[in-house]
Amino acid sequence: MFLVRGPHTTFEKPAIPSRCKRLYPQIQVDAQTVANLEPESGALMARQAVQAVVRQFIREGGVYRQAAVRPPDPNDKMQKLVTSEGEAIAADSYVFACGPWLGKMFADVLGNLIFPTRQGVFFFGPPPGDLRFASPLMPVWIDFSDDRGMYYGFPDIENRGFKVAFDLHGPTIDPDTDNRIASPEKIAAVLTYVKDRFPAIAGAPIVDSRVCPYENTSNGDFVIDGHAHLENVWLVGGGSGHGFKHGPAVGEYAAARVTGGASPAVEPRF
Repeated sequence: MFLVRGPHTTFEKPAIPSRCKRLYPQIQVDAQTVANLEPESGALMARQAVQAVVRQFIREGGVYRQAAVRPPDPNDKMQKLVTSEGEAIAADSYVFACGPWLGKMFADVLGNLIFPTRQGVFFFGPPPGDLRFASPLMPVWIDFSDDRGMYYGFPDIENRGFKVAFDLHGPTIDPDTDNRIASPEKIAAVLTYVKDRFPAIAGAPIVDSRVCPYENTSNGDFVIDGHAHLENVWLVGGGSGHGFKHGPAVGEYAAARVTGGASPAVEPRF
């Protein structure tokens, strides 16, 4: 992972000087640019990871169902889940990890604590035969130095294109009604940024774009807790754009809370 630092950004590891140009000449830097290189980090393939978890869950005897679930009645003792088709599903405990829908599902306790926002994600098509924007010549990268906000991206993986995305919180959305089409303003902004930071790919077409809904909390902390009124209901979310990569640790911690087992050691800052 390649972390481009600004003058007010600090990291625990010492920064390497601007040999950035020699290592990654396709990334435009100036004489004041410094960066951190994390050779052992990389990219997680989210869709493949989720599918692998489901397959392993089924192999170990679990039952996977895909259905819409009605919001629980806060006056109910939560003896069962009810799907949109009216089917009842009974269990001892229920864990809701609903992403940007968490605040809508539990408006009584989280309606004012979870803020879904729309985040633009773009994929650029490198010129034919140009491997500078594919792994291993291009790393996963994060740019903390730009005054316009934090940008990050991936190399061209699985021939989807060179990914560039914003981490600056976008406008608030309703995840049920908001479209997933990138706005003209975000398209213009990402084209300008790419021209400045990755001039070798400036003018390349945007071959794919999407809107990634964040489920923000006020301070970026996760929400992992029991429901205030339903003793056997647990709420897990508030990833604020960083939830998936923490999934194994969050899952282990949440499972221990739900089952009454010993919680794994968690550093105080987390």
